[in-house]
Amino acid sequence: MPDENGHPAVDEIELGAVFAALADPLRRQVVLTLAAAPDEIRHCSAFDLPVTKATRTHHFRVLREAGLIRQVDLGNSRTNQLRLSDLQARFPGLADLLLSEAANIGTAKGGAA
Repeated sequence: MPDENGHPAVDEIELGAVFAALADPLRRQVVLTLAAAPDEIRHCSAFDLPVTKATRTHHFRVLREAGLIRQVDLGNSRTNQLRLSDLQARFPGLADLLLSEAANIGTAKGGAA
């Protein structure tokens, strides 16, 4: 059963929900941005998503309910952090794929081959 903030317990994270959440390119962009700096906590507004606030809220809810991110409510904003250790515990190897993809994207943006 999800906690009071809608985060599923580690043993409740379902692979189908994770894949469905990652299938959307904007949600995958959020996860890869968080994976590039896994210890970093970012506000929802810090992501450069070309969508309305309501749509952005929807995307973060899908990521939270899938178990990919942890959100903390700070009044009128929320912070987000990748649930890296939970993903590693539940699906060994999945977090490594996300970290590898984030590193590849970072390398491509940096201009290196």
